[in-house]
Amino acid sequence: MTAIISRRTVLAASTAATLIGTATPAFGGTPSPADLLKGGWKPSREDKATVGRWARDTWRSLVAMTDEHTGLPADNIGESVTNPVRSKYTSPTNIGGYLWSTVVAKHLGIISPQESLRRITQTLTTMKNVVHHEPSGMYFNWYDEATGEVLTTDPDGTKPITPFVSSVDNGWFACALMVVRNAEPRARALADSLLNKMNFAFYYNPAARPGGLMRGGFFETPPPDEETDKGNHAGVGPDVYYRKFHYDTCNTEARIAGYVGFALNQVPHTQYFATYRTFPDSCDWSWVEQKPKGVHRTYLGLDVFEGTYEYRGMRLVPSWGGDMFESLMPDLFVPESAWAPRSWGINHPLTVRAHIEHGLDDAKYGYWGFSPASNPKGGYSVYGVDAIGMDPGGYPSDLEATNYDAGFEGCREGVNPNPTYGDGVVTPHAAFLAMAYAPRQAIDNLSKIEKTLHAYGGGGFFDSVAVKSGLIARRYLSLDQAMVMGAIGNVFGQNLIRRSFASRTVESRIRPLIGMEQFESGLE
Repeated sequence: MTAIISRRTVLAASTAATLIGTATPAFGGTPSPADLLKGGWKPSREDKATVGRWARDTWRSLVAMTDEHTGLPADNIGESVTNPVRSKYTSPTNIGGYLWSTVVAKHLGIISPQESLRRITQTLTTMKNVVHHEPSGMYFNWYDEATGEVLTTDPDGTKPITPFVSSVDNGWFACALMVVRNAEPRARALADSLLNKMNFAFYYNPAARPGGLMRGGFFETPPPDEETDKGNHAGVGPDVYYRKFHYDTCNTEARIAGYVGFALNQVPHTQYFATYRTFPDSCDWSWVEQKPKGVHRTYLGLDVFEGTYEYRGMRLVPSWGGDMFESLMPDLFVPESAWAPRSWGINHPLTVRAHIEHGLDDAKYGYWGFSPASNPKGGYSVYGVDAIGMDPGGYPSDLEATNYDAGFEGCREGVNPNPTYGDGVVTPHAAFLAMAYAPRQAIDNLSKIEKTLHAYGGGGFFDSVAVKSGLIARRYLSLDQAMVMGAIGNVFGQNLIRRSFASRTVESRIRPLIGMEQFESGLE
């Protein structure tokens, strides 16, 4: 059933777009940035020069990460791009990110068409020859970027691991192949030779919930330290050993695996509506961040609770952690706001607005943009706007891990509904993801991060910075740098990544599905 759009929702969406300075991005053909980002913003000559410099430096970090013989990027490097110290491991997501970044680099004139083809061909040839799960055409989670060998010791080098086949990681790699085959026709046959073997039906469990859910992934052989579910959803090849978890929420980066499954006609559309927008509003679920409000609607015969969370006068569908990555990375490929104007077209601008208001007005950091990234104190941590995430532990926005807890109305009292925030940690890739929705604010925010916080090096923006102490995570992560390149490619390259991903066939299999839904997102 197609929901009827309400006047309240239309007004809320219009107001949200006005308040953050943009409207829903258009999609189709080759729109100019002015068409793509309505609301009066047009990139100035200075904007183009600044973002062009950021793109060139970001690309420099990706080149530094990439092994010269295999064409595989490392997961991360340290501060130096002239003498890089590589991580000695990589993933299908990292490899996919390097591929779409190469497409952007060519389009922006950073590298020549010949270099682009050489790099893409080298990487795809390596991937054609690495060990992988052949019945599904899927790749294992960790490879040595210098040799292409599957890792049997965890990336920290501390313990043995059983190679895992992740649905989300393979989803991002498949996205890259779909981009390459359209953006680099000379590599299309090679990209298709990999993509055509990938079968996302291996992850789809029709019995997990009415409508079915995507599994997190599987092992080819049983791990000695983990209980698994033996089975084979695709019915191809020997049984595999599934991890005992499914992705059961909608607003997360994991939805990309479902999108690819739809695009390849391997996963039924009911999977999309089987995931939760929020968990139910009963006291049985009172352990989550706040009590949702919403209505029930029916799509494809499935009951969907259109729940939302409240933050600063906004109502929006939360992600798990309230971070930009979960909400907006799939939107780099699937033009969700244009294809689903009554759901993502409202939610994405409000997510960006929530990040801006949290950083500037609520926590008063003076900067904004929060997403999982390197911790300035070392290691890796999660960051987000806690109030728009479901995680009861929270994805904090500061080094102190300040936890917001508003309680669950009628079920439990909140323990910290009005927190005082400390040393905020902003992650530049989050602001780049927001650029399609708040371009002026994103460019100004990033310029301040570079010039005032000095969180910038020879390979572009460092991975994160604590705004009060000035502590910087002086390293580059290939995934985060690839998100930067993808965002620039869309905003300053006429929707390059989306256009390359979304062929007519892909559009016909995704757009009607997501376009039928109406979130309860909007302004109160």
